Amino acid sequence: MIITKQKPIDEILKYLEGVKNVFIAGCAQCATVCKTGGEDEVKKMEELLKGHGKNIVATEIWDPPCHLLEVKKRARDNIAVLDKADVILSMSCGDGCFTIFHGTGKKVIPATDTLFLGEAERAGHFAEACSLCGDCTLFMTGGYCPNTFCPKGLQNGPCGGVKDGKCEVSPDIDCGWLLIYNRLKDLGELDKMKKVHPPKDHSKSIKPRKVVVDAAKKRI
Repeated sequence: MIITKQKPIDEILKYLEGVKNVFIAGCAQCATVCKTGGEDEVKKMEELLKGHGKNIVATEIWDPPCHLLEVKKRARDNIAVLDKADVILSMSCGDGCFTIFHGTGKKVIPATDTLFLGEAERAGHFAEACSLCGDCTLFMTGGYCPNTFCPKGLQNGPCGGVKDGKCEVSPDIDCGWLLIYNRLKDLGELDKMKKVHPPKDHSKSIKPRKVVVDAAKKRI
């Protein structure tokens, strides 16, 4: 899940200076769960912007706004309304924001900050779980990503900076490699700690990346 938080309203209003007609596009998936772009949040944004003199030409929850074909279909279905809009306010992640621009050709303003890829622990609580490195080693580390759970991104650990189970970077952060050790111990796979992992191949995460899935062969 892509985790987002709403930008401060003053920042959003600054982006909208000189703009009169606004189309608000929410997200039926990640942003709805994060409470940054679902029906309730879009409605509140609509009321707030109206209170600041903006004309809201329409609001919609797209499912999802990061799917280019969905955005293009929405654009065709809403062409008359979109033509009236000076901008689209995107209440979704950065990918959704880009895809809306790509699929509509309209000026798009982000209403959220995209934070990380993570898990929903419970309602309103999210934890970072993946750094999108393109070189996953979770099988060797008990499901804990060393790139994410170790603030130093160490591929072999723990280092000498762990104290009372916490990282020297912050006493509020658990040592990622101690988490890995304890998990492998529970799994009876501590032998994996003896393997020396090579340096991370950062060439696999050179941006921008593009992946094409072969639908016939069900593989990339």
